[in-house]
Amino acid sequence: MTGALVAGLLAGYGIAIPIGAVGAYLVTLSATSGPRVGAAAALGVATVDGLYAAVAVLGGTALSSRIAPYAGVAHRLAALVVLVVAGWLVAGAIRRYRRHTTATAGRDTALTPVRAYAVLLGMTLLNPTTLVYFGAVVVGGQAGGLGGPATGVVFVVAAFLASASWQLLLAAGGLLLGRLLTGPRGRLVTTLGAAVVVVVLAIRLALG
Repeated sequence: MTGALVAGLLAGYGIAIPIGAVGAYLVTLSATSGPRVGAAAALGVATVDGLYAAVAVLGGTALSSRIAPYAGVAHRLAALVVLVVAGWLVAGAIRRYRRHTTATAGRDTALTPVRAYAVLLGMTLLNPTTLVYFGAVVVGGQAGGLGGPATGVVFVVAAFLASASWQLLLAAGGLLLGRLLTGPRGRLVTTLGAAVVVVVLAIRLALG
């Protein structure tokens, strides 16, 4: 059990810590939308990581090998979605700035916590690398005792908790940033800067 717990935590942090386009968007969303939206979005990302970990444990090795040849297409589709999201970020930031809004975080966005959860869930689902990654971890860990049902459950739960803790940390960082930059101009600059980062990461995703 301890081995499965450690393996799950390491796998969860291993897939969550490298900040890509989704992570950058999560930080920005939390900065502009408040703690409830940010936390919901973070859990949306972690849910996919836990789901893909479960699929890998239940036989995702064969599935991940079938998905791997189509990873390039999926990456380009994911990049397109992220670029659309970046455009939406910029458009929303410009509209808010033109209105000279001084609303606090959480009052200047159309995203509810439920919508934020769904958006980040959908964005993360488009990344098949996560499933391939967990499939490889499970294959490597079967010799170490990850083959049983109980240890599989421990592995999945640990992976989800590791991912959730990291995503919530990113959301908290975004929330802190949003509190530091409460003025319309500061939040406009923050959002535009984050949008540039998202675009760059999306291009790398498409090319990778």
